[in-house]
Amino acid sequence: MVTAEDIVNEKGNRIIAIQADATIHETLLTMINRNVGAILVEKEGAIVGIWTERDLMRDTVKAGFDPTRSKVGDFMVTPVIAAPHTDTIFNLMDKFLGLRISHLLVEKEGRHIGFLSVGDVMKAILQAKTDELSTLNTMVSWDYYEDWRWQKPDK
Repeated sequence: MVTAEDIVNEKGNRIIAIQADATIHETLLTMINRNVGAILVEKEGAIVGIWTERDLMRDTVKAGFDPTRSKVGDFMVTPVIAAPHTDTIFNLMDKFLGLRISHLLVEKEGRHIGFLSVGDVMKAILQAKTDELSTLNTMVSWDYYEDWRWQKPDK
């Protein structure tokens, strides 16, 4: 079964983070340049929160929100939920659905080894189901049964 670590290894383990005292404008520029929809927020070398495109939408209607002066640390969502590297794709999907979140950190031996989105996990689930279907189709194909057909003994 595919695990969180397998997905991280295939996807790449880059973790994009920005300092908590960065402005929303700086954060958005980083997200645009890195082509990501979510960014982790760091303070003193530790991940302390997450900020996403959806948070931008929510935050823009708040009184006093000014992207050039507002700090991402004041608007980030905490805590960032983490999953063990051994979680299967179905455990990960349960976390996404049950907790109503879209991103998970992946932990191994007390450190973060990657960052997954719900899309990453959906892709892995679809690939696993495609592989399973292919195997099942092979098992029920005519060629498979041709090899098992009863043969008349030679006299």
